[in-house]
Amino acid sequence: MTDTETERLATDVLAACRARGLMTVTAESCTGGLVSAALTAIAGSSAVVDRGFVTYTNEAKQEMLGVPEATLAAHGAVSAETAAAMAAGALARSRAQISVSVTGIAGPGGATPGKPVGLVHFAARRGDRLVLREERFGAVGREAVRRASVRVALGLLLALATDDQAPGRP
Repeated sequence: MTDTETERLATDVLAACRARGLMTVTAESCTGGLVSAALTAIAGSSAVVDRGFVTYTNEAKQEMLGVPEATLAAHGAVSAETAAAMAAGALARSRAQISVSVTGIAGPGGATPGKPVGLVHFAARRGDRLVLREERFGAVGREAVRRASVRVALGLLLALATDDQAPGRP
């Protein structure tokens, strides 16, 4: 799964977190654990990566992360609201100070009206700071959507890890 940009981002996330004494947690749906895999592919990641949740189904999102059923019913699994709930749930169920979540439609199927293939929602949280991001990668292929999503997620982790004004410092 690694490419040069992904490996650089993961290395930077680990270095930034290590320098600040921060731990990370991931909550992934369409990436199926690839964000966590990119981080843990690097030696020494155990000092920074607390855990990762792969919550592919709505039931897993509810059971493992505490995503409210009402959120899923009102907004769907692929939404900013669900991504935010996933990021919050991951923090609440870990020892980490920074979380990132990914939920989307990698394709080739799964599109619904208003939610095309390639739509991915991200949330990153550090303390009470929440960053939401939506990407529309298009129907570029399942693997391309997943790889691009990993890079965006790592970028969000890096941004919050290097924001020394964000709460959540141990």
